Amino acid sequence: MKLTIGHLYPELLNLYGDRGNIQCMMKRSLWRGIEAETIAFGLEDSIDFSKLDIVLLGGGSDREQRIVCSRLRDIRENFHHYVEDGGSVLAVCGGYQLLGHYYKTEEDTLEGLSLVDLYTEQGSPRLIDNIVLENPDFSLPIVGFENHGGRTYIGDNKPFGKVVYGHGNNGEDGQEGVLYKNVVGTYLHGPLLPKNPHICDYLISNALERKYGKGALEPLDDTQEIQANQELYKRFVQG
Repeated sequence: MKLTIGHLYPELLNLYGDRGNIQCMMKRSLWRGIEAETIAFGLEDSIDFSKLDIVLLGGGSDREQRIVCSRLRDIRENFHHYVEDGGSVLAVCGGYQLLGHYYKTEEDTLEGLSLVDLYTEQGSPRLIDNIVLENPDFSLPIVGFENHGGRTYIGDNKPFGKVVYGHGNNGEDGQEGVLYKNVVGTYLHGPLLPKNPHICDYLISNALERKYGKGALEPLDDTQEIQANQELYKRFVQG
């Protein structure tokens, strides 16, 4: 079995160590004997989504998002087909915002991809803190760090998790991120996946199920990762 990971525009969208998510997916695949490769795409590169199993759309500043926006609109149709066909996506911070209809700032409105029914508006102050989520579909809490000025509203979509510490999508509704088909959109930096191996495996499993019809993964020794996850949960939630 083989997985191909597409890293979209890492020269612009790589805020707060998003490449660590790629490294985590690669390692946890290879440790299981699953062949894995990563293809990094620049702004001028064509992207064949039919050859990709997981896509990472990382975070960037407002300026970098503007640069990427026009190029993303050129690939929207193919990206939309990939998402609707069950393609796995991890979109972090700026990438998460670009999944939606728009990001409204004080200066202008950035048109998004409209891959997921959500939108973002700039707010103040920035929402900066450690963050802990709970989701009954996952065996462990989801931990990370958030730093965003945007307030995202996901409507009737399913959130990535319920906020038990931190701010989340907008600091109001107690939700963070979005889950749509096999898309994970989130504000959690850090990077996300090394702190949350269960989320990494969720992405890998979904990709394998789509490609081969077999999503079951052999367990790995995650003793240290689980201990770190639990310590963060205790520190911020239990005090």
